[in-house]
Amino acid sequence: MLINVPHITKLANLQLKPEEIAKFEKQLSEVLEYVKKLDEVDVTDIEPTSQVTGLENVLRKDIPGQSLSQEEAIVNAKQTHNGLFKVKGIL
Repeated sequence: MLINVPHITKLANLQLKPEEIAKFEKQLSEVLEYVKKLDEVDVTDIEPTSQVTGLENVLRKDIPGQSLSQEEAIVNAKQTHNGLFKVKGIL
């Protein structure tokens, strides 16, 4: 199976050297051939699953409680201004 690595690199905005393109064409082809072997597995009586551990998310109840005061919230801040956190501008 031949992989169009130049097209993939263009889509991924990657720049590869010609020798790297040849190397990745070979490697990706081998991976796809390996994955293609999964088509040979008989899964007709297998129930689809999204996970196999049987574990479920364990979440605590969201119970409102006492909030920090403004002074308590900023006590460890590196910089403050008028009782608020002061941070560098993010553009």
